[in-house]
Amino acid sequence: MIKNFIFYAIVFLPGSNTFDWDNEEIGTPGAFLIRNNHHSEFYLKSLTLEDVPSHGVIHFPCNSWVYPASKYQNDRVFFSNKTYLPAETPISLLKYREEELENLRGDGKGQLQEWDRVYDYEVYNDLGNPDKGPQHARPVLGGSTEYPYPRRGRTGRAPEYESRLNLALSLNIYVPRDERFGHLKLADFLSYALKSIVQVLKPEFESIFDKTPNEFDSFEDVLKLYEGGLEVPEGVVKVIRDNVPLEMLKEIFRTDDEEFAREMLAGINPVMIRSLEEFPPASKLDPKVYGDQTSTITKEHIESNLEGHTINEVIIERKLFILDHHDALMPYLRRINSTSTKTYASRTLLFLQKNGTLKPLAIELSLPHPEGDQHGAISKVFVPEEKGVENSLWQLAKGYVGVVDSGYHQLISHWLHTHAVIEPFIIATNRQLSVLHPIYKLLHPHYRDTMNINALGRQILINAGGALEVTVFTSKYSMEFSSMLYKDWVFPEQALPQDLLKRGVAVKDSSCPHGLKLLIEDYPFAVDGLEIWFAIKTWVQDYCSVYYKDDESIKKDAELQSWWKELREKGHGDKKEEIWWPKMQTREELIETCTIIIWIASALHAAINFGQYPYGGYPPNRPAISSKLVPEKGTPEYDELLANPDKTYLKTFTSQFKAVLGISLVEILSRHSSDEVYLGQRDTENWTSDAEALEAFAKFGKKIEDIEEGMKRMNNDEKLRNRYGPVKMPYTLLYPSSEGGLTGRGIPNSVSI
Repeated sequence: MIKNFIFYAIVFLPGSNTFDWDNEEIGTPGAFLIRNNHHSEFYLKSLTLEDVPSHGVIHFPCNSWVYPASKYQNDRVFFSNKTYLPAETPISLLKYREEELENLRGDGKGQLQEWDRVYDYEVYNDLGNPDKGPQHARPVLGGSTEYPYPRRGRTGRAPEYESRLNLALSLNIYVPRDERFGHLKLADFLSYALKSIVQVLKPEFESIFDKTPNEFDSFEDVLKLYEGGLEVPEGVVKVIRDNVPLEMLKEIFRTDDEEFAREMLAGINPVMIRSLEEFPPASKLDPKVYGDQTSTITKEHIESNLEGHTINEVIIERKLFILDHHDALMPYLRRINSTSTKTYASRTLLFLQKNGTLKPLAIELSLPHPEGDQHGAISKVFVPEEKGVENSLWQLAKGYVGVVDSGYHQLISHWLHTHAVIEPFIIATNRQLSVLHPIYKLLHPHYRDTMNINALGRQILINAGGALEVTVFTSKYSMEFSSMLYKDWVFPEQALPQDLLKRGVAVKDSSCPHGLKLLIEDYPFAVDGLEIWFAIKTWVQDYCSVYYKDDESIKKDAELQSWWKELREKGHGDKKEEIWWPKMQTREELIETCTIIIWIASALHAAINFGQYPYGGYPPNRPAISSKLVPEKGTPEYDELLANPDKTYLKTFTSQFKAVLGISLVEILSRHSSDEVYLGQRDTENWTSDAEALEAFAKFGKKIEDIEEGMKRMNNDEKLRNRYGPVKMPYTLLYPSSEGGLTGRGIPNSVSI
């Protein structure tokens, strides 16, 4: 089947031919060569041979763009949907299997063109544009101990050229053609993403308000964005107004402490909260460099809110938890606060109440010592208050926590821990595993569109002056901040059970489902996530067992060993010496590794990404930037806090321009494309000829459907208060299925937006 390329329309032109086949003399067809003698490329969907003697139907899934013959040194080869380990490959196919991998690896030279099918590695050397001035310079990420980073796909273009591309030309940044968005996805992206970003970034758009340009005067001013009372470029927030109920947005913000705490378990960054095992909270920062960074929260701050318990008792009973953004931020905070951002490192303590919900106890906000880092931190502690200026200060403290958590979410939990870390796996898989290889067939659906969205992200989101730098508190230090935290990334700990154990929110217990007991039983992300995790692992185990009967078969798989070696030494080359990498010598290591890859690309990304508009689309609820510090007594700012606390809050956290840009950005990122493929689905029915593998996948798909029904039942259980919260907004981010658009649910197979 050939798909003609027309920008917004797709025309299917199936073709057929009849010929005789002598099976005894020629053998079973396992591959075919094709040459394009036309002047333009075409998309080859598939080839099907029917009535093949002794075989019936043979399918050749292709799903590839074929360019004119002049663009290639050899004819293109496509294999049937048979699966072979390298040592089991029929001799007639072995040459083509090896040559195809050589073509995909390329020679590492020159600028890559759209027809090239080369997967190769490069550092992040294209984020800055120093020719514009020192403020546009950004460090190279990757290839050094100072700035380690996962590798990206190589383009061969000069970095300074890439950084000068305008938004439209960014669509043509090289990624292998078969990794580029399909027609529907590209149309969606152009309609919703580029249009919004281009409109919002117009310089004149920064001064559209009334008596205080670039500041909101009241919460009613903010609500005009959604009610249509604010003059904004057509299309920027129309879709937002049409898709998410305004009352829900207002209620989320006004529901205060319970919702503030619940979102640490069921919001868009539910991977940070951990058990507090010592009091006061300690720091792991080097005291020789940063002085004493021990928390200044005392028992007097919190013991009155522990339901009659002492601090020692609640620590022993594992009922004290912390959202800790202190150590990660403190080394960069002095530099960050030298920009227009003014914020704090934060520690938030929470208590697990009898009703299963979390109660915020105290927030500590810390700044570097003005006389130097070696003198430790200057800290303030805030506790919940219901009235007066103390309540206003508590609301401000929660706002600063939201700013820091929002930035950490976008840069680390989202970009680094899903988008960036998965790209080296995509490159290594295509370079070292043949399409005939069972692990290629297993992982390939979970790589869809990722290289394309990452390449676009380098041009319009994470580049110098890009949308992320404008809307995240870390400003121009955003990407090097993420590099610092990549130093802490450990591949085996990306497994959900290991993550929960490391954070102390679960303990091993053989009497519990999956052998884990959650210390916060009503922890929606963890409860739903574990169901998805073990469904994926069972599927991977069933699938791998079809092809690998023992550990020895893992060791003898030359392609698999080359894949894993290259992934460690090149793809994540700055971590190649780490001892925690699996050795890839056993079936269990292979199963766990593939489960982690699929988990990161599908469920983890979905949980982190697709709730960004429902939770962050109303800026006061989850502010991303703060421009002022807490007012000090005796200052005009403090007097304004006393007179008009709402105005102080909005002046601190919500500038008009950045709010609209932030809303546009989260609307883009929260949207499913109309051609999305979800967990438990495949976009190619005949992806393999192996009946056992197909049966295992069908079983997996049914399990995913059953899990979703179980999630719906839990969301209707009023005893599980963390699943829906005071605003009655159920936790749906790990529902596997969805439709296109802004849905707040759905697990795509891959990091596709």
